[in-house]
Amino acid sequence: MLYKIVILLVCIGTGNSLLHAQQITGVYSLTGIPEMAAAFEFNGDGSFRFMYSYGAVDRTSAGTFTQQNNTIILKANKVAGKDFIVNKQSVQGKQFSIQVVHPNAYLNEHISCIAFSGETRNVYYTNKQGLAVFDTVGITKVYLQHPLYPDVLTLIKDADNKNNHFEMSLSPLLEQVSFKGIDLTINGNTITCLPNYFMPFENIKFVKEN
Repeated sequence: MLYKIVILLVCIGTGNSLLHAQQITGVYSLTGIPEMAAAFEFNGDGSFRFMYSYGAVDRTSAGTFTQQNNTIILKANKVAGKDFIVNKQSVQGKQFSIQVVHPNAYLNEHISCIAFSGETRNVYYTNKQGLAVFDTVGITKVYLQHPLYPDVLTLIKDADNKNNHFEMSLSPLLEQVSFKGIDLTINGNTITCLPNYFMPFENIKFVKEN
């Protein structure tokens, strides 16, 4: 009898999970932000797709989602924190240098280089040649973030890494969004989220299409 009860509870739990996934289906489009177009497509099998266009920047995402009460948790196929690839690293000179190389030179400039010295945080930027140079004194960690395709910061140097020269390239998945740390809230036919690294705006709202 106990075995049958356990099986029944498992089936009920599975049924509830499927019901939650089925409740969120269809296309939800962004409203209220001028010149920006974006939409989620949620499917009954628990998968999602995302499309975004803002100026010259187009981004996408895909993966799976789960629902906990009013919260939608996205798990994108893209792994967060991997937007930059370290091709070479070494000890050179007395300053810290980062060289980003991509065939499209426009993508190499104004990349944020976030350097931590203990709790102190300083931000430097690559120039038109994709180069950033700054003092190395006390630096324990360095992260990068792209200005056109912002996502979770990419760690390129930790406290155990003594190198101060890094040659980088851009991940082929740069344009995708990981959605790590970005949870959605659903209320009726409306989905909202807080300002974040990807969409730093107030009143982000997606409304279900008929």
